[in-house]
Amino acid sequence: MAVKRKAGGTKPTKAMLGSGVEALFAGKKVEQELAENPEKVVKELSKHFAMIPLAEIERNPDQPRYDFNEEALAELAQSIKTHGIIQPLTVRYIEPHRYQIVSGERRWRASKIAELVEVPAYIRVADDQELLEMAIIENIQREDLNAMEIANSYQRLMDEFELTHDQLAERVGKKRSTITNYLRLRDLHESVQTALKNETITMGHARTIAGLDKLLQTEFLKTLLAKKWSVRQTEAQAKAWNPQRKAAKPKAAPTSRLSAEQQKILQDFKAFFGSGQVKMQLEDADTGVGQIVIPFKSHDELTELFKCVEQ
Repeated sequence: MAVKRKAGGTKPTKAMLGSGVEALFAGKKVEQELAENPEKVVKELSKHFAMIPLAEIERNPDQPRYDFNEEALAELAQSIKTHGIIQPLTVRYIEPHRYQIVSGERRWRASKIAELVEVPAYIRVADDQELLEMAIIENIQREDLNAMEIANSYQRLMDEFELTHDQLAERVGKKRSTITNYLRLRDLHESVQTALKNETITMGHARTIAGLDKLLQTEFLKTLLAKKWSVRQTEAQAKAWNPQRKAAKPKAAPTSRLSAEQQKILQDFKAFFGSGQVKMQLEDADTGVGQIVIPFKSHDELTELFKCVEQ
């Protein structure tokens, strides 16, 4: 009773529509099949899809995607009314007459709006880790997740299954640097995360802002949006906002702050070394700490200075 339709196949007739995964195993109970030959069950499920009542399908509470545009859903619902569901959902078998969405929640929501009774779905048998991985990877491959949803999903995979950056990168088929860049987004100020989630800024903008102190990020974001900076302009501007710039060293006291006695000593030094460029810098007027600078322009001048000292 299950539909064995492949791409380009015929549309299923009412006689072909099954009541779910039970239809795949000639009357045997699924629990019995799973216990006796789980590999056979998984293999069979991967080759077929069944028509499953919407009432038997539930949302995956661990679904990494959270934002669904209502207007876009309404448009999809109208398309489904006209053309049907082109791409079947993928669901996880939980128990008879109960399935959980792995991928296709948007199609599931639109089907409810379109008031469909049942939908086509591929059925998988997966544990919680496999389910979460499948949901994340499927959504990423279809570009259904925004950058913050991807970042949060990666973090969740790492936390729940104790994965390192390298292990996670291997599991989801991404470079380690890509994983790290996404995880850094979680440290952004909430206002920047919201802008990224709403696609007001791009991933390139966000990566640059992540390098700024968190206290500056909101103000920087406002300026960025007001001036409509490109990613390259944002990178250039961020350097000027960087709070890591070393504070300027306190300037030495100018010669004019020297006392009359110090001014007399400075003049004697200049006369002694025969150089009007001798400078005395007083750094602390109370303790008298400072330095005397005698510049020279060549080895010959330096030699003459040494001769003066020796005398």
